[in-house]
Amino acid sequence: MEMKLDPPWQRALEQIKTWARVNSPWVIHYNSGSCNGCDIEILATLTPRYDLERFGIKLQGSPRHADVLICTGPVSLQSRDRLLRIYEQMPEPKFVVAVGSCGISGGAFQGCYNVVGSIGDVIPVDAYVPGCPPRPEAIIHGVVALLQSLQKKDAAPQSVEE
Repeated sequence: MEMKLDPPWQRALEQIKTWARVNSPWVIHYNSGSCNGCDIEILATLTPRYDLERFGIKLQGSPRHADVLICTGPVSLQSRDRLLRIYEQMPEPKFVVAVGSCGISGGAFQGCYNVVGSIGDVIPVDAYVPGCPPRPEAIIHGVVALLQSLQKKDAAPQSVEE
């Protein structure tokens, strides 16, 4: 049985695409029903004090141009369809970061009549950032851990300690 190898140009092209994906990810943020504590911390990561852009990360307004979805809050009945629509509009490959205790497990809103569940119950999640709310340093660490796992081709979900 003969082993088939990829041509060298194809490997080089994949390496260039991975390099570009890791060094210049565009993110979109979506609040699926949280109390806004995590949203304030995500906005703080974008300010000059924490400067998420130093890693090449750019906040994008359209899901059609975003690589990474940063999502907060438990998924409510009202936001479930919107979250799915945003996720489906993102081009492949797409990655999801669940931020905060509510996004990971439902948090304080778990079991409420209008809560479907965590973000992972609706769409696949690639990285988790726990906390209520997590500090901007933890959010930055979670996004950087996701980017490092892409570079290493590690498909296992990452957990970040606060």
